Amino acid sequence: DKLQSILELLPEHDLPEDLKSKHCKRCVVIGSGGILHGSELGHLLNQFDIVIRLNDAPVQGYTDHVGNKTTIRMTYPEGAPLSEHEYHPASLFVAVLFKSVDFNWLQAMIKNESL
Repeated sequence: DKLQSILELLPEHDLPEDLKSKHCKRCVVIGSGGILHGSELGHLLNQFDIVIRLNDAPVQGYTDHVGNKTTIRMTYPEGAPLSEHEYHPASLFVAVLFKSVDFNWLQAMIKNESL
């Protein structure tokens, strides 16, 4: 019920049309563990149709190793970027909610309230 009431606050709660229409031929999921540091695989990772990044691992300054393309950024609320400037306008931010407090966070964010 809480999730349904929060979804009703949103102007839309489906995938954006440009993402829906993509046929995901080649996808890559990039975590935040640092294993790519020194790999120089950035050019290869940018060639994937969909690049899903987990958490808030930095891209800037590491593009030679991790690429710079982000289609979807997934994170728990506590890992969400704090500044609106950190949300890339061409990518989709996905909040992974699983605790009760996560739903409170989302509602406060939508309503521009303090938590």
